Amino acid sequence: MLTGCLVPIVTPMTPDGALDFAALRKLIDWYIAHDAAGIVIVGTTGESPTIDFEEHHALIKATVDHVAGRVPVMAGTGSNSTSEAIELTAYAKKVGANSCLSVVPYYNKPSQEGLYRHFKTIAETVDLPLVLYNVPGRTVADLANETVLRLSQVPGIIGLKDATGDIGRATELIKALNEAGKKDFVLYSGDDITSLAFLLLGGHGVISVTACVAPQQIAAMCAAAARGDIAKARAVNDSLLPLHRKLFVEGNPVPVKWAMAEMGLISAGIRLPLAPLSEPFHEPLRQALRAAGCFA
Repeated sequence: MLTGCLVPIVTPMTPDGALDFAALRKLIDWYIAHDAAGIVIVGTTGESPTIDFEEHHALIKATVDHVAGRVPVMAGTGSNSTSEAIELTAYAKKVGANSCLSVVPYYNKPSQEGLYRHFKTIAETVDLPLVLYNVPGRTVADLANETVLRLSQVPGIIGLKDATGDIGRATELIKALNEAGKKDFVLYSGDDITSLAFLLLGGHGVISVTACVAPQQIAAMCAAAARGDIAKARAVNDSLLPLHRKLFVEGNPVPVKWAMAEMGLISAGIRLPLAPLSEPFHEPLRQALRAAGCFA
């Protein structure tokens, strides 16, 4: 079970929108040096909707090759087309990714039965550990707890990234999984503002946008929560609260890419239809970065 702080790495781009593989490699090294437990490549934070298939493949392979086994690599391979998700997942397995992250199909609004069959078909077609990703605020479709429980029984489906931000719902899911004998079903928070509560209720780790700029702090919070040091975990999280909010003043990954450029980690490249962060948000985000210790 992969626990702790997983970083959903952004896709570095030059100002004209071309992929910047040199910057990607530097980012990977920086995250590993700052206690990331794993790297998530070409997730939605990695601008997967604007990356074409060839680029998607290239980013997964470049990441697996450069990580070189230092930490696990989780490849974003989700799609609103089951056949496309299978193709991306098969490629991730071929080049050596350790697992895949598969987002709930967006726009189509499938039924719960459709969602169940979508993920079950991927898992049965490609032998690569699959983590479900539920983010109804972005996909519209919502993977119900009952469907997660059904899918937890499917061989190869190993966990869930929960970005609902609904702690009551997470509590119910954790209880139901435990009662079903699925304590090994790994649960990651995908909602930074509620991630500490999620961990303390029994979650296993985070796939955190805040970790893109504060990986060591998020890793420290996860470690403190895991060992039961609630005071330490709260102190770290308190310093990150402004970042948790300010990194979502516009659609992800617009604010976090701006923040990373401000820190000198990447250039400011981003692809349409995403536009650079609006100027009124610049100084509040700078202040949040300072409060978190991301720069002086």
